[in-house]
Amino acid sequence: MTAPSVYDHYQKTDGDYKDGIYRVVGTGGENIALLRVGDSDGRRASTGELITVTQDELDGFELVENPDGNRSFGDVISSVPKKMYWSVRVFAEELVAHPLPAVVALSFVLIGSLGEGVVPIPEIGLGALIIAGGLGLAYIGSGRL
Repeated sequence: MTAPSVYDHYQKTDGDYKDGIYRVVGTGGENIALLRVGDSDGRRASTGELITVTQDELDGFELVENPDGNRSFGDVISSVPKKMYWSVRVFAEELVAHPLPAVVALSFVLIGSLGEGVVPIPEIGLGALIIAGGLGLAYIGSGRL
């Protein structure tokens, strides 16, 4: 058997481990760390179960496809609202966690949007404020600050 690479997926064929699909998450020396990411039917599962096997023990596993690619169209569509909710929630929490930069970026957007005739800045400057503020909000909300 060839040496496993991180992100390879294996399914147990024999041995003392739970049935399912395992992803290689670490290799080093003679040990290989595997995370169970699929159930015995090959469907994606978030188990958090981590095992360590040797190269010899890995012979009891066979190389398989990533279980992430076998979700039905209905499952994909039904998960969209949930993903949108969590994206908006995390974005808002990041803005709240960094109030000063968030207020500055939001101020740029508001001044650029509502400042025509109020603030003595040329129209191109107002557009630049909108872009700078929007990019600032995206950067802050992404959690990279």
